[in-house]
Amino acid sequence: MDKKNLTESRGSYQRLEQVIGCKWSVSVLQAVHLQINRPGALERNIKGISTKVLSERLRKLTEYGLLKKQVFAEVPPRTVYSLTRKGAKLVGIIDAIHALDDAPSAPR
Repeated sequence: MDKKNLTESRGSYQRLEQVIGCKWSVSVLQAVHLQINRPGALERNIKGISTKVLSERLRKLTEYGLLKKQVFAEVPPRTVYSLTRKGAKLVGIIDAIHALDDAPSAPR
């Protein structure tokens, strides 16, 4: 890998670190995967998350292309989040990592 490609891939890794590095990102992604997709429902179902942090995570995950935000012109307005294709792939990777943790250890 040349220096230019290393620099470009570093930017991708930094975005990944910003997503995975936040303790709430995985919880938000998994909740949306489970069809808990409205901000109020997310806040009620993700124990310990504040409204401010949830709003910031939803905004960032949408900016990163992992979530799609859909706003309905109703009274009161309704907002629904869903996983994008990239978001669904990341949730699959997260699930695979969880499966590693659950797998029995091989004898030594």
